Amino acid sequence: MTDLQLTPHRQALTNWSFKATDDNEWLQATVPGTVHTDLLALGKIPDPFYGTNEKDVQWIDKKDWEYISTVTIESATLRHTHVELVFHGLDTYADVYLNDQLVLSADNMFRTWRADVKAYAKAGENTLRIVFRSPIQEDLPKLEALGYPLPASNDQSDVGELGDKRVSIFARKAPYHYGWDWGPRFVTSGIWREAELVAWSEVRIESVFIRQDQITSEAAELTAIVQVYSEREREANIHIQTDGENWERKVTLQEGTDVIELSLTVEQPRLWWSRGLGEANLYTFTTEVLDEASHQPLARQEVRTGLRSVRLVREQHEDMPGTSFYFELNGVPVFAKGANHIPNDSFLTRVTRERYLHEIVSAADANMNMLRVWGGGIYENDDFYELCDEYGILVWQDFMFACSMYPGDEAFLDSVQAEAEDNIRRLRNHPSIVLWCGNNEIDSAWAHYIENGGWGWKKDYTEEQRNKIWADYEAIFHELLPEVVEAEAPGAEYWPSSPLVDLTGDESQHTRSLTDTGDIHYWGVWHGSEPFENYNSYVGRFMSEYGFQSFPEYRSVLTYAEESDLELESEVMLRHQKNGAGNRLIKEYMDKYLPQPKDFPSFLYMSQVLQAEAMQMAIEAHRRNKPYCMGTLYWQMNDCWPVASWAGMDYYGRWKALHYYAKRSFRDLAVSVDGTDGENFHIYTISDVLSPAALTLRVKVLGLDGGLYKEIPQSFHLAGNDCVKQMSLSKVHLLDGVDPHQAVLLVELEHEGKIVDSKLNYFVPAKEVALSQPNITVTETTENGVSAIQLTTDKLARQVWLSADNTGEFSDNYFDLLPGQTYTVYFNHLAAIPRRDAQQPQHGVAAANFIPAVAEGLKVTSMADYIQL
Repeated sequence: MTDLQLTPHRQALTNWSFKATDDNEWLQATVPGTVHTDLLALGKIPDPFYGTNEKDVQWIDKKDWEYISTVTIESATLRHTHVELVFHGLDTYADVYLNDQLVLSADNMFRTWRADVKAYAKAGENTLRIVFRSPIQEDLPKLEALGYPLPASNDQSDVGELGDKRVSIFARKAPYHYGWDWGPRFVTSGIWREAELVAWSEVRIESVFIRQDQITSEAAELTAIVQVYSEREREANIHIQTDGENWERKVTLQEGTDVIELSLTVEQPRLWWSRGLGEANLYTFTTEVLDEASHQPLARQEVRTGLRSVRLVREQHEDMPGTSFYFELNGVPVFAKGANHIPNDSFLTRVTRERYLHEIVSAADANMNMLRVWGGGIYENDDFYELCDEYGILVWQDFMFACSMYPGDEAFLDSVQAEAEDNIRRLRNHPSIVLWCGNNEIDSAWAHYIENGGWGWKKDYTEEQRNKIWADYEAIFHELLPEVVEAEAPGAEYWPSSPLVDLTGDESQHTRSLTDTGDIHYWGVWHGSEPFENYNSYVGRFMSEYGFQSFPEYRSVLTYAEESDLELESEVMLRHQKNGAGNRLIKEYMDKYLPQPKDFPSFLYMSQVLQAEAMQMAIEAHRRNKPYCMGTLYWQMNDCWPVASWAGMDYYGRWKALHYYAKRSFRDLAVSVDGTDGENFHIYTISDVLSPAALTLRVKVLGLDGGLYKEIPQSFHLAGNDCVKQMSLSKVHLLDGVDPHQAVLLVELEHEGKIVDSKLNYFVPAKEVALSQPNITVTETTENGVSAIQLTTDKLARQVWLSADNTGEFSDNYFDLLPGQTYTVYFNHLAAIPRRDAQQPQHGVAAANFIPAVAEGLKVTSMADYIQL
């Protein structure tokens, strides 16, 4: 057996130059990269994120760009029978030439592109050139040919100096590149994922899919679907190994591609569980094609997966209206807790594995178990899904379509089909992915019935146009995509659009109840200017979007603004607020719910408090309605640039108040207090763990001086995976004559002698709570080699905020502190972890890698520091 047969030769293509096609000067390029990031690195453009610079770089997307590289190919490489150029991401319209021969034309950012170039390659130096055509100039003629615009409400064509000509819908390219109501408009071009030369001979394993047919704790019944290419007919053995178990099958490979299936049974499997329910156990399956005569390997491939059963449960129950919508993992109903994920950067090549790690560890540390990969971004890099696998984070995966209607011509549908096939094959072995969703908000946006949650798009078109646009929609989302999912990942769950009432695609569904079935995007709070209290009354079966904005913290704002720009209506602040009414809405809600901030930096702080309070009310309303409601994913987890937005972590990964609030509200054993009816506190206990628990509630009425007025203990057993209203208590009875302005309600949940959750509630609105300047005492100590920060106060300290000069997060933040309490907080660094060795069986998820550290330049403030007392 020769080395040529056993190991494909891989050569990374990283040495590139680039220029605009109408320029003469070649510039140094970084690959993977984009034109924007290269121009920035070379000082040719200002920082696009700073000030109002976004508008000054819009010329880039109107030009064609070309990249050139000299590729040295060894004679030994050319002895292989196949020599391929492989591009894992070309953005977007690109022609690839090798030695002046056109070898590939690309038109889809999301695909992997291959071209066999053995006929054109030569030993020694080869010239590789790629011409990227302007996505704007490429697609403007398509809009003109169509004769009418298709809806694309988030396409910021005006920023791009195109007036109302929205062309994003024609390009299979990240929609958010054209702008969104939280993101800038940078329509990039470039080699955005790895490029390589791959040479191989004889046999190649093209893909391995571990189909999970039936999974129980006793046995995992699997089918390995192995796609093998062979240059000639030959006798071979397919051998598969995992965790000490082996399977083998003799086959006759035909010339060309064969698909071989092997039945595998893993006895007593270690199941993969989401965070909070068990270990995220992983198995590595090694597949080899062995020569039948010599038993020597011809090709080898490894895939890693977790063994689990997943079902989207949509059933009717006599005791609940409508139809359920929840995920069942290994037979267990899962209450989904998490957020919507968008790309971590406007310039995708800047997103490193460490940035993914920070996001996924932050999600796990905040007690999340699901992230929704939203359809206006990208199919994320492998690192994202590998980390979700390891940390037990379920993934709701959208296809990349959002808030637009799309063309349905044959070329477009063919491109979408190839895109879906590429990405499903790449991602289908990840146990974290539990749903493929066709698109974001298109179904509801098209609805005529605005009063029932639609956007009313279709009313702007003639009947003939409506019929054509809707037929194209159905062709993609009710025919093509579900068929590809079933073909490439049989058994995987598919949902055509989010939100959606039913699978039928029948437009009449928009006249029906929007809360009793399907998934819900509720934007009455924020876009509808409804009060926070409406979160308690508008609860659906699965809340897949809702949100409220805030600004990033002061030091993050100063990365894009000068002190002179720190005014709500300044041009810079408005440029970094992509929702037209955003700043006004933040101020309106703040005027209603919180004391007035004393200056603009204080406004930034108070906006985070406001956002966190809103999201806590929503999250806990959803959890209190378990099992009617079985999911809560707020909008949004992260940011792609520094901006005022709905994110819980800003662009730099700094946790806002929202993320700390989410960490508390998502606790697996939790207490929740609803006091919004004005007269009573309704106290609920919630369990998302599987085992029943003996718990004690301690309801305390305390003075603002920390004195105890009343205590009501109650012990009880709470079943696993359950929610129970434990008591309703009259506010008048609890106060028993105490001034409501001078009292608070503290509810503690105790398990096995430890307080596992607590909630502090006020008897009057936040604006009426009597605040004065507290004296907070900070003591830094060391406990078992761990730095701990102990806090006490002489007066009520609301929204205590700890910050540090160095990078890290605190174990808790934005909390209220009463006299008589000592509260201990830890400062943690994120510890980077090496990539796991795929050759080893993986038994369980890595612990959340926040390790205790020392906070440098520690600063402690409270709300009293930010308002006029």
